[in-house]
Amino acid sequence: MEQLTHVLAPRGEFYLPPAFDIAAVFFCALTGALAAIRRGYDVVGLVALAFVTGLGGALIRDGLFLQDGPPALTKDGRLLLAVLAGCAVGWIVGHWIERYQRLIAVLDAIGLGAYSVVGVQKSLGAELSIPAAILIGAINGCGGGLLRDVMVREEPLVMKPGQFYVVASLLGCVLFITLTRYTPLTAPLAALTAMGVTFGFRVLAIFFNWRTAPVQPWLFAPPKPAQPPAAPSPPPADKRR
Repeated sequence: MEQLTHVLAPRGEFYLPPAFDIAAVFFCALTGALAAIRRGYDVVGLVALAFVTGLGGALIRDGLFLQDGPPALTKDGRLLLAVLAGCAVGWIVGHWIERYQRLIAVLDAIGLGAYSVVGVQKSLGAELSIPAAILIGAINGCGGGLLRDVMVREEPLVMKPGQFYVVASLLGCVLFITLTRYTPLTAPLAALTAMGVTFGFRVLAIFFNWRTAPVQPWLFAPPKPAQPPAAPSPPPADKRR
């Protein structure tokens, strides 16, 4: 009997165009470079933060989970050049780019959907379970930002209430698996659909500020303390002389 957690590899394979891959790494690395400049890092810190932000998700996917030979980033030198380009652009015109944070967030949303889907596909191709594939897909999409925050010794943004980001990645991962498993769509069509939905959901969250909320105790929540009774108001003063 087929295990419920196991899924066959999708029909066909989805490949990111090299130009798209390089551009996505560039913009992610640029956000890391801007974060390093805001904190007053030197050149080494600038490159290190841009590297983990641009390629950290793929590095975790290949080095920690899949372990199928050298990580993909070591096979294409253009990805490392994209990181250096992000450093250079952030260093030269970072003060001007800071005014377009929303545009950078929209461009980052494209990479979020693409890398989430790629992470899921590679995991399914390695015969990992469905829950593991979803986890790795989300890490592939969001891992760079997580490593960036850890390196600067800040509480990771993905852990705190904020605009939907990890939720958008998970949505794309689940949708890709659903389309490839339960519909006749091939992997490329399913990937483009999942990427489009992830991108659209993330952009709506940016423009309408859709946010997560802090988790509150529910079943065994402590009772709210009773409010003390209001002090009686003093009687009106007698104005008679």
